[in-house]
Amino acid sequence: MHYQSRRATRLLPGGMAISALVLVLVSQPAIAADTEAATTAPDTGLGDIVVTAMRRETNLQKTPIAMSVVGGDSLADRHAQSLISLADGTIPSLRIATFEARQSALTVGIRGIVPFDQNQTAREPGVGVYLDGVYLGRSQGLNAALFDVERIEVLKGPQGTLFGRNTEGGAVSIVTRAPSGEWDGRASAGFGNYGSYEGQLHIDMPAIAGIAFKIDGIIQNQDATTKNPLPGAKGWNAYNRYGGRIAARWQPFEGFTADLSYDTAQDNNTPFYSQLVNYNPGRLNLDGTRQAPLPVGIYNGTQLMLNGASCVNGRTCIAPLAPQVQVHDTRQSVADTGAPQQWSEDRTSGFHATLRYKLSPALELRSITAWRQVTTDQWDNSGGPERGAFVPNAAFSRYSLSWLKQSQFSQEFQAVGSARQLDYAFGLYYFTENVREMAATPSTNQWNTDGTAYTILSQHMPLLASTPCPANQGWDDWRNNGPCVQRDSHAKAHSYAAYGQATYTPDFADRLHLTVGGRYTWDKRVGALVRVNGVVTDHPLDYKKGRFDPLVSLAFDAAGNAHLYAKFATGYRAGGANARSSAFNEFAPESITSYEIGAKMDLLDRKLRVNLAAYMMSRKNTQVDFDYVDTTPFLANGAANPTFNLHTQNTANALEAAKIRGIELDMTARPIDNLTLGLSYAYTHVAPMLAKNPLEGSTFGVLTPVFTVFTPAHAASGTIDYRIPLTGSDANIRIHLDAAYAGPQYSFQDQNLKVDSSFIVNGSLALADLNMVNGTRATISVWTRNLLNEQHIYRRSAENAATLGDYANFNAPRTFGGTIAFNF
Repeated sequence: MHYQSRRATRLLPGGMAISALVLVLVSQPAIAADTEAATTAPDTGLGDIVVTAMRRETNLQKTPIAMSVVGGDSLADRHAQSLISLADGTIPSLRIATFEARQSALTVGIRGIVPFDQNQTAREPGVGVYLDGVYLGRSQGLNAALFDVERIEVLKGPQGTLFGRNTEGGAVSIVTRAPSGEWDGRASAGFGNYGSYEGQLHIDMPAIAGIAFKIDGIIQNQDATTKNPLPGAKGWNAYNRYGGRIAARWQPFEGFTADLSYDTAQDNNTPFYSQLVNYNPGRLNLDGTRQAPLPVGIYNGTQLMLNGASCVNGRTCIAPLAPQVQVHDTRQSVADTGAPQQWSEDRTSGFHATLRYKLSPALELRSITAWRQVTTDQWDNSGGPERGAFVPNAAFSRYSLSWLKQSQFSQEFQAVGSARQLDYAFGLYYFTENVREMAATPSTNQWNTDGTAYTILSQHMPLLASTPCPANQGWDDWRNNGPCVQRDSHAKAHSYAAYGQATYTPDFADRLHLTVGGRYTWDKRVGALVRVNGVVTDHPLDYKKGRFDPLVSLAFDAAGNAHLYAKFATGYRAGGANARSSAFNEFAPESITSYEIGAKMDLLDRKLRVNLAAYMMSRKNTQVDFDYVDTTPFLANGAANPTFNLHTQNTANALEAAKIRGIELDMTARPIDNLTLGLSYAYTHVAPMLAKNPLEGSTFGVLTPVFTVFTPAHAASGTIDYRIPLTGSDANIRIHLDAAYAGPQYSFQDQNLKVDSSFIVNGSLALADLNMVNGTRATISVWTRNLLNEQHIYRRSAENAATLGDYANFNAPRTFGGTIAFNF
């Protein structure tokens, strides 16, 4: 008996070859509800779930990899429209958050591997995101609308062998529905609060001459949840997403399949609002305590005074609040002051070609070719006066602007097959990308003498130019006016890899399955930082590094429905350079070594599924970011500060390894017909590390504790899905509730300050599969996200605690709406 029956083994359908590498153990509750419909198990028990983690179809419960899956039906029940919808903790080990407050760039982490700032020209993620098997190289554009998703697969732990670079924490794979060759039409429309509306159209056409086509279109809109008092300006936490996709499947003869697709999308969005949550709380110490609050000074002209003598803000006194600025310790619905804010625009597009040829019943050859690009125009004015102290007649409201363009090409060849007691997968991989980014941080507003009023600047304040920079008319104005660009960098990367993995099941011990694999990768990145703080520079980057990542796994079929495994694996995040620094200095790659054990069990006549995983990981050379933003508009002599608003960030590798350990539990139960219950829990412990602060100044070279962001020690989620068939028809009532809890967690690597715990509940109620005319079926549903309107701070900074106070971002408020869908 081999690792699995050859008769039950089918080679992975090509386009999902890489993306489905991500499957198994910890089965998210949604997996049973979404996937079992396609299995042959009776409704009274939990059915087999077919996964493709080993690049061939296997039973989830027999595959020795930790994994969660959220299916398309579950995404619809949650009203999940893009990846940021999973930030509520649907999968406890998966952490998704905005970078800064921006929806235009997402931070994605698994099992404590959560990079702080990866959205730069020469930086890499720690968790790989894949679309139909194709790696997405930038965090910009990740929040685009989801196109007719079949499932989202989350593979946990390092995937250095089959996935390769930048998957030290794991991988997130988005798998869309491919053309079926049979007619299917689906359309939906819906409306909700905050001016939201949505629409989808999916047309699957019958095959003609061996060619099948599928067309998808989508639009999503939500108005701001925090209003902007400035007439004509956008508010905060708004989005307008739309896009389309066309796919074709060509099968000219038996054994050969070609899948081709092209997609394009635009995500217009505004950031979450950054609000002041306290005033004069005292400087934050390295140990998390606060220093004593400072006495409040008063202004005499632009000079800050205390008891008749001059004082220094943040040292001997603190500047007073402007009368128009208030402390808000709950979520704001209207900002204190207005500020220019327009859409940030993320434009993504790509072409994929996957070819599969079954050379023999035991061997399939595959080619996966892809070209993709993303362009981002970032406009982030989320801070207003909340992130800088009041100074009479000074400019304020830092507008963080960025123009980024990336293009990438990848090619992968695979050979997947079986021979006697051996199942194997071998491959060659090539990836290249070219990235360019320019950025600026002008001010858009100016205070009067006493802070009772402000004006909007018709021209942005200069950076290091003697004349003002153009107003916010478009990025061409900025690019054509060089001195107004603060930062300019570019980088080009090449990555080459060869890998192989095989599972051996001996005849004399057919309950044992030994898997051994390895991958060698060669990375090269060249580039330059050509403008720093508005001054032309030439800081080159020439990074080269090779690495081998092994994997060894031993699985044992303890009983018919109980399976155990132990695994050793490694992974890494490539090195590079920090584009926000002053010299583009190279830093080393970080790496992870993981030891994991797991058990998967179907109990009580398959009415209960329990999956467990425990792991220990050692993370070396962690890439740590240290930030500084100059918020002082004037120098001591009253002259304008030439570095006002400028953001400096340097990256250093931590001096010691980070020790990470955790436990994951997932339970799915079907106690009675039509009722499915789910519970997931993740415990993650990450010990603080030490790194030398590379920023010039009083803290240069100081050993500083480093904290892992967006990683709560305890996180859990649960689901209830109940279906009530209606007598005499195919219609049914579907009830869905899900809830997620996450404990306190850090949001900045260099600040010993935790944000709030959270508890989010989502729900939906649907009257489904109503028979209409000519075979058309309709589903009417109502939904809500954040049902209890819970509010928590998910991101908080004490950077300005000594000069003003902490600023923070709250989660989104309750949203709700209704949808009608037709299947025709």
